[in-house]
Amino acid sequence: MPRDTKQRMTESAALSLRQRGLAATSFTDVLAASGAARGAIYHHFPGGKNDLAEQAVAWTGRRVRAEFESIGGDDPDAVLRSFIELIGPVVAKAAGGTGCAVAAVTVEASPDQPALSAAADTAFRSWIDVLEARLCHVGVASSQASATAQLMVTFLEGSLVLARAAGTVAVFEQSASALLRALAEQP
Repeated sequence: MPRDTKQRMTESAALSLRQRGLAATSFTDVLAASGAARGAIYHHFPGGKNDLAEQAVAWTGRRVRAEFESIGGDDPDAVLRSFIELIGPVVAKAAGGTGCAVAAVTVEASPDQPALSAAADTAFRSWIDVLEARLCHVGVASSQASATAQLMVTFLEGSLVLARAAGTVAVFEQSASALLRALAEQP
């Protein structure tokens, strides 16, 4: 079954946010990429660009959370290795110029766009929650699991930014090795 117009527009907006950021994402680009008619904009997104960006962030949040739910491993080290393996291709894409839609909105949303900031916060928190639950499942204490899950999301987002800036995954690879060593040394 083909995706509906609103979904195509949402996904196109998410890609535009990843490539161009919030300010440079335009309805014209989203319409062209999604194949939607101009009249679809305010029909599906009555709140305009902010509504579209909010939906794109929510969709991205759900998609990444679902990916994180697939992380395997029977112990904390294996979970972290699975996480690093999962995000490696995403970081490689960032080295080619594609970032994170949620981060783009986080960085660019102004104080008069609280719904955008709230959508980004909800996405990030959902990622942390699923990673924390996974870590608890393999025996990590709740307080440590929470902090480690936050570190994992911070590592992901920082890696995306650094890879995009440098055009290489070298920093990610070095940092991943250091992170694995540091967490292995934890009691």
